[in-house]
Amino acid sequence: MLRIAFYGKGGIGKSTVAAHLSAAFARTGKRVLHIGCDPKADSTRCLTSGRIPTVLETLGRSEELLAREQLVFPGAFGVSCVEAGGPQAGAGCAGLGITAMADELNRLGILEEPWDVVVYDVLGDVVCGGFAVPMRKHFVDRVYLITSADFMALYAANNIMRGVARYSGAAPLLGGLIQNRSHGAGEDALVRSFAEQSGTRVVGILPEDRQLRRADYLHTTVHHLEPDGAAAMRFLELAQRLWDTQPTSPRPLGDEALEAFCRRAAEQEVEGLA
Repeated sequence: MLRIAFYGKGGIGKSTVAAHLSAAFARTGKRVLHIGCDPKADSTRCLTSGRIPTVLETLGRSEELLAREQLVFPGAFGVSCVEAGGPQAGAGCAGLGITAMADELNRLGILEEPWDVVVYDVLGDVVCGGFAVPMRKHFVDRVYLITSADFMALYAANNIMRGVARYSGAAPLLGGLIQNRSHGAGEDALVRSFAEQSGTRVVGILPEDRQLRRADYLHTTVHHLEPDGAAAMRFLELAQRLWDTQPTSPRPLGDEALEAFCRRAAEQEVEGLA
């Protein structure tokens, strides 16, 4: 069983990437459990063509112990889908949904079922105790960070790497970076340089893609819209790479090193504009 967590800055396209990779794994015959760990509860939207009830919502409505079918919903290509959910904005810790979800899935033995791949899609601007549950409780074997060449995306990736280093223990956890919404070789080189300096690697580059954006608007995947198209093939190839990749231990940049990296990146941008 391969257990993966995807982290990344809000708005980076993490949920879209995670859901498409779950579908890609399923297309190759693997039994996949996809778990959304974001209070927005939108991780499984393109797998289920809409919103599914969250664990936290269902717990709040029921006085009885929950059954499996109240938590796990069928999705595209046979992917099984769960959404942890979270409190209303300003009404509590967003990690609460992840903790409640973990307790329920453990109680029902869902995590012990014979899955080939379990995917956790986790909000990751800051790795607080709640959002670190998949790592802290050793639910995952590998962590991948979704990023781009933007400063805040790299800043978040570096911050998350600190959390990965903290919770890895003796076993390395970081599979690498997945660069999303690439606009060309200059951005690719920048992200690759950041990866090298922080002791990791770029395992995949996903260019800006109109077909992927269209699929997102339609609450579906490129695997449905154009199963043999370039976008779908990229996800199938990346899924195989994630399956084969062995994790390493990151060396997140310190504050001064990160600032120095940003200054060099800014200088390169100026040179590119000249």
